[in-house]
Amino acid sequence: MTGEANAGKALTVTVEGASFARIPIRTRVVMPGDELDPFIREYAADVVQPGDIFFVTEKIVAITQGRSYLVEQIHPRRLALFLSRFVVRTPYGIGLGMPETMEMALRECGVPRILFAAAVSAVTKAFGRKGDFYRIAGDKARAIDGPTSGTIPPYNKAVVLGPERPRQVAAHLKSLLGGTAEVAVVDINDLGGNILGSTLDKAGERRLLAILKDNPLGQGHESTPLGVVRPA
Repeated sequence: MTGEANAGKALTVTVEGASFARIPIRTRVVMPGDELDPFIREYAADVVQPGDIFFVTEKIVAITQGRSYLVEQIHPRRLALFLSRFVVRTPYGIGLGMPETMEMALRECGVPRILFAAAVSAVTKAFGRKGDFYRIAGDKARAIDGPTSGTIPPYNKAVVLGPERPRQVAAHLKSLLGGTAEVAVVDINDLGGNILGSTLDKAGERRLLAILKDNPLGQGHESTPLGVVRPA
């Protein structure tokens, strides 16, 4: 079932002189233990058309890979408690600004990388530069989602890591959907976004980011973790 765009976001956007429809696909909540293939067949197979770009949020891919953890299951080390104090929280997500998400970043990325990212960030912030922490820590750190009040239960009390092998997942989903539409695994929020893996070339990924940069699916209670971009 297709849904409505994120509040205040248009369903059609113009990029590079061409118009594109952004079509959200409303679904049930993906739960731990769900498998990705039947979920995609159920909700996307009848929507996706030849020439579309089908995109799936990284969160449901990660959940179906068993990469969701209740906060109560995570026991942060002292280093995670210390480092999380220096992360700026935003209204759009907690990021690594809590001990539990920082702990998972240390596990995912390794202690040396996170310490190096934190050290560089501390220096460059003093000169007014932002974003170096995540640039150095990498996509695995950037993709970690922490619990927020606006998240659909049970994930309002969970930490979800980034998906594994997103490029291979995209290639597999393209085949699953008949091979006539391109596929991207995306991490999009109100602060920006990333293409974690896709069947597009680099130019196509840049264009898709421009098409989705205003976060048309939202990240709260919209229940639209899938979507289609279609030439309008």
